[in-house]
Amino acid sequence: MAKIQLSKGGYTPIPEGEHIFKIVKSTYDEDFGKLEVEMITANGQKHIERFSLISNDGEINEKAQNAFSYFAKTALNNFNLEEIDHEDIVGCYLKCKVEHDVQPSKNDPAKTVTFIKLTEKSPASGFENEESEIPTSSEAKSTPATKKNSKIDLDDLLG
Repeated sequence: MAKIQLSKGGYTPIPEGEHIFKIVKSTYDEDFGKLEVEMITANGQKHIERFSLISNDGEINEKAQNAFSYFAKTALNNFNLEEIDHEDIVGCYLKCKVEHDVQPSKNDPAKTVTFIKLTEKSPASGFENEESEIPTSSEAKSTPATKKNSKIDLDDLLG
């Protein structure tokens, strides 16, 4: 029987302040309008931005589409885009301010949950002033989205 060493630490939220993120994976489920963008900092901390582009009643979620439109245009540093493939943003960098939203846990009101909010987004060309970039092996393990060639019309996103 094999023994596996367990870590002593748990989840540590990305500290508040300015950070640069590299987009390493983008997954879009056309059937449900769910878009997940996986990002990583230079020191390996992960963050996932989620956009529900279609509401539960099947209608376009304009707020989420506007938010993704700004996110994508900023990541690509091109505010004239009208349409992209969701995977076009993979490999792009964003500089963001990380803010914490601490809320009571729904399961145990004595505990708190920290939500990460990214604000003040701007394009970045890489990890600035960082000692090293993330290992490429983590990028190689990312799997392509299930729906290839999915186009997202940015005109629809802008309303």
